[in-house]
Amino acid sequence: MNRLLVTAVAAALAFNVSAQSVPEGEKMISYGRYESAAKALEPLAAKDAKANYLLGIAQLEQDNVTAAQATFAKFPDDFYNQAGTARVLFQQGKRDEAAKILLTIIDKAKKKEWEKYKAAADAITYTEGGNITDAINWYKKAIEINPEDANLQLNMGDAYLKMAGGGGEAMSAYQRAETKGTINSLTYSRIGSLWYRAQRYEDALKSYDQAKNADPSNPLPYQDLARAYQRAGNYTKALENIEKFIQLSDKSIDDQITYANLLFLSKKYPEAKAKIEELIGLGVTKAYLYRLIAYSAYETKDYQKALQNMHTFYSKQDPNKIIPDDYVYSGKIMAALAVQDTMQAKMYNDSATYFFDKVVTADTAKDKRALYLQIAEAFKESKDYLKAGAWYGKIVEANPDASAEDYFYWGYWTYIGKDYAGASKAFQALRTKYPDEPSGVYWSARVAAAMDSDAKTGAAVPMYKDWLAINKEGYTRKDADLMLAYQYIAYYYYNSNNEKDATEWVDKILALEPGNKFASDIKKYYADKKAAGSTPKRGR
Repeated sequence: MNRLLVTAVAAALAFNVSAQSVPEGEKMISYGRYESAAKALEPLAAKDAKANYLLGIAQLEQDNVTAAQATFAKFPDDFYNQAGTARVLFQQGKRDEAAKILLTIIDKAKKKEWEKYKAAADAITYTEGGNITDAINWYKKAIEINPEDANLQLNMGDAYLKMAGGGGEAMSAYQRAETKGTINSLTYSRIGSLWYRAQRYEDALKSYDQAKNADPSNPLPYQDLARAYQRAGNYTKALENIEKFIQLSDKSIDDQITYANLLFLSKKYPEAKAKIEELIGLGVTKAYLYRLIAYSAYETKDYQKALQNMHTFYSKQDPNKIIPDDYVYSGKIMAALAVQDTMQAKMYNDSATYFFDKVVTADTAKDKRALYLQIAEAFKESKDYLKAGAWYGKIVEANPDASAEDYFYWGYWTYIGKDYAGASKAFQALRTKYPDEPSGVYWSARVAAAMDSDAKTGAAVPMYKDWLAINKEGYTRKDADLMLAYQYIAYYYYNSNNEKDATEWVDKILALEPGNKFASDIKKYYADKKAAGSTPKRGR
């Protein structure tokens, strides 16, 4: 082969590498493989402005803002890199400066320069702080010029998702991208996530499978599937898919944290804790690693370790990035320590209350039942039953359509906490809301009997009789509950010198439990009374 031909072949190969590597780098970015993208783009970035821009994007996605800023500055007159600089400014909170750069790019766009509109719109869509309406309008302008580009439709769908109520427009944009057929692994993945948000789970799983089939090298559908299966409680499938995701991903620190997260969500707490400790051992010091260790330690009942790591987490975490679950777990840890350290139980339970009150303020969800339920369960486990009952009461208070079960536990745990007046109020509310629910009648009687433990007033008698008269299909009474009712009523009539009625209820006790000492003693008292022909001194 002569030198001229060798030179020509080398030039062709160099051109081919460049032509393939820039799109490959862009593809790796879209697949969340930022380390791979940077490796593909670094050899090209010195001479190729687009490659340099994409390298900066990969650096931004790895939270290396300083490096990205320096990268974009290497091509100050290139609109792509100017848009990259705008992204940096948005991340630095310099919104006005960023917006000014983007408007300059748009103002200089000529009739056919659709890429300028896309670069400016992307800067807003994939950072925070810009005007999302501007981004959507710029995508529309770019699509007018280049209607066949699938990425424009995909990115516009992502922009719509940042708008309140934009899900429908986002779906339409993704479906238009799908018709182009060039990036269907990404479009199917996005469509699947929208179906999942709409609780159309079969459609979501179908779309995720289509995303996998469209490009088996795309790790994102496996991550989406893992999350979907986790939420559905199918942890075996969740782990199967997250392991496939890890296999296809860059195995970056963030990817491994994602894996640890799913191990935790899949209730593999020791494995999650071990994985995070491994990452910390490698020198990774991100705050949320300590969050995960604390959560996992709580779930494995290592409460002191949980407490220690929550303290470390709070010391490292940006206060603006604390989430409601952080306060929930802090409260649960404190409630658990109250059981372990009875000498300081009050201090720990007070601390639990402090964190639970914080989470109620921090949680913006309209329906807080799930949150209140977690808190009630934590106090139940710490044996602070009054607080458990109080949080069930909050569930009822916040929800006019609260279930009979919520009303019941409001009363039950308040009763167990020996606040009989509060329990009476709760069970009366249950009877009012659900008059056909037998438990409301029975427990109203139980509470009344607890308040009249010597059976002097008979306040529980009519309630117990109402309960015994209930004839509801499918409802059966437990022998233990019947025994409590019979004994209270018999004792009341005995105290009231009503031998006839007392004997009737004593006989019911003996029919249920022959030889019952309480009933036998009353029987003997009346027999002795008749034999003696006088009234001996009574006693139970």
